[in-house]
Amino acid sequence: MKPLQPHPGTGQPFPSPVPTGSDWPGDPSSADTPQARTTAQVPRLAAGSRSLDELDAAVSVCRACPRLVQWREQVAHDKRASYADQPYWGRPAPGWGDPAARSLLVGLAPAAHGANRTGRIFTGDRSGDWLYAALHRAGLANQPTSSHAADGLELTGVRITAPVHCAPPQNLPTTTEKATCAPWLDREIQLLSPHLESILALGGIAWTETLRTARRLGWTVPRPAPRFGHGAQASLGMPDGRTVRLIGCYHVSQQNTFTGRLTETMLDEVMGKLRRA
Repeated sequence: MKPLQPHPGTGQPFPSPVPTGSDWPGDPSSADTPQARTTAQVPRLAAGSRSLDELDAAVSVCRACPRLVQWREQVAHDKRASYADQPYWGRPAPGWGDPAARSLLVGLAPAAHGANRTGRIFTGDRSGDWLYAALHRAGLANQPTSSHAADGLELTGVRITAPVHCAPPQNLPTTTEKATCAPWLDREIQLLSPHLESILALGGIAWTETLRTARRLGWTVPRPAPRFGHGAQASLGMPDGRTVRLIGCYHVSQQNTFTGRLTETMLDEVMGKLRRA
């Protein structure tokens, strides 16, 4: 039997990784949540999700990519020394935020000791420290910090997701893994589309995957394809005639923030564009 350790927010004991349908804060799944175990099952379950809640639940139990399943659970078992006294989520991290969001933030994938530990995207790592502080300064989050899934953080008008929902080795998902996970993002944007006005792509991969999703959904994408850059913008046309503004932002990775490639001022500027979308 796996050892139990207390959740840092609630004190409730959990094994690592956390079982499906547990009482982990924010766990959208239940014992009845259908599970994708093969690549072919992902598009079927994604398309069949009638709400964001259903979609998030299905994402959170997905086991379609063997390499990612092995890696995320190995990390949850081995742990980082500084978090050795905590349980690790060790499952896919679904999108989260305001269900009627006007803006969607798209990252890359969960961090091994961030969202793979906490169960919530951009929570529990330095990237999240930067992102949520900026969202708070922009009036889109109720607090500037995000440490665990029971910390009281709430987003207004914003939802956050990723093209890949499992932590990948070296933070690099393969082309096949991105393609396998793509139907989840397709359906997420489809469900958000009635309210959606803008998408902020955190990094070149998020930009590229968002454009691919737009094409698969039948949206109008400029030709030639818009190039990613910090502050870059493109207008994507929905079938109903509305447009969604795609905005580029350097990823809030430590490599970018430590070197000054991305500063707080630069991040605040793109958040300002997000609010004006």
